Amino acid sequence: MHIPDGFLDTKTWAVMGGISSAFIAIAVRKTNKKISEKHIPLLGVMAAFVFAAQMFNFPVGGGTSGHFMGATLIAILLGPWASVLIMTTVLTVQCLVFQDGGLTALGANIFNMGIIGGFFGYYGSAVIQIFIRGKRGIFIGGFTAAWCSIVLSSVFCAIELGISGTMPLKIVVPAMAGIHAVIGIGEGLITVATLSLLLRVRPDLLLLQKI
Repeated sequence: MHIPDGFLDTKTWAVMGGISSAFIAIAVRKTNKKISEKHIPLLGVMAAFVFAAQMFNFPVGGGTSGHFMGATLIAILLGPWASVLIMTTVLTVQCLVFQDGGLTALGANIFNMGIIGGFFGYYGSAVIQIFIRGKRGIFIGGFTAAWCSIVLSSVFCAIELGISGTMPLKIVVPAMAGIHAVIGIGEGLITVATLSLLLRVRPDLLLLQKI
């Protein structure tokens, strides 16, 4: 889902870069106002965890592989704005150091994975937990939101490629959504496994004020 340089036309990557920059600026302001001593180490730990977890790919068939995105997990623990900041940091390092995603496409990648993934993951999980309480709601909400966030992020990525003329929309959208529907299962399982572990060893982390 990391879009390389040259796959988006100028107007698309410029617009996506502007939108992502606005979200990042708001996220910085909100984080500065709400951050507490408990948040600081967790922000670093979550950034390191997501960065490391994204290095491991799992096969999904047909020579294709996927990896953990992590935006939903971060958003559930810290809130959607913190997810934007952490995902921006992770994606920027991957782009500049590992050439995973292009520099011109960085804004689009942040939008797709950090903003769409984080906000949909957070609110999707929250809505499910309104109807399903307790640990069951946390797990079902976490899995469903993580799966949906992966698919939705891939659809936005496909639309951007289609608008740029890289591939026809009628081909790229179903292709991206289909393969990421499978990848989303892995995303959901990793999210639930992490939440389950935290509920056993550090349940207080799920009660932190969200950023």
